[in-house]
Amino acid sequence: MPRSEASTVAQYLKELPADKRKVIAALRRLIRKNLPKGYQEAMGWGLISYNVPLSRHPKTYNGQPLCYAGLAAQKNHFAVYLMNSYWQGDLLEREFKKAGKKLDMGRSCIRFKSLDDLPLDAIAKAIASTPVDEYIALIESTRRR
Repeated sequence: MPRSEASTVAQYLKELPADKRKVIAALRRLIRKNLPKGYQEAMGWGLISYNVPLSRHPKTYNGQPLCYAGLAAQKNHFAVYLMNSYWQGDLLEREFKKAGKKLDMGRSCIRFKSLDDLPLDAIAKAIASTPVDEYIALIESTRRR
């Protein structure tokens, strides 16, 4: 799928084929259920993103909200982006192994073909694990180096 130009999550979901919409909607529900207070759902970078609002942390390097997590349907796979995975070490790797699942992950991008490929409880834990203030502090600590 080409990069989405949707300006709202509803538009993004509407433009997806039904089979992809079903997967994205299910994972979106899981993310929203476990997302710590203070993050905001929006469209950004052609995907559904969960951000620290600029009103909470306006001093970003690019003038965009700090992205905490993201969700997208790509041409040949789905992707969930977990920016806090940089600080969680091999937590996701251990959780996938424990669940008997294969982790296909780039820096913060977990690629999967179906929901059955994911240990959903591990995704929920990763989403719930970093409150906004802690995430801002982690980001700021990397910028001071």
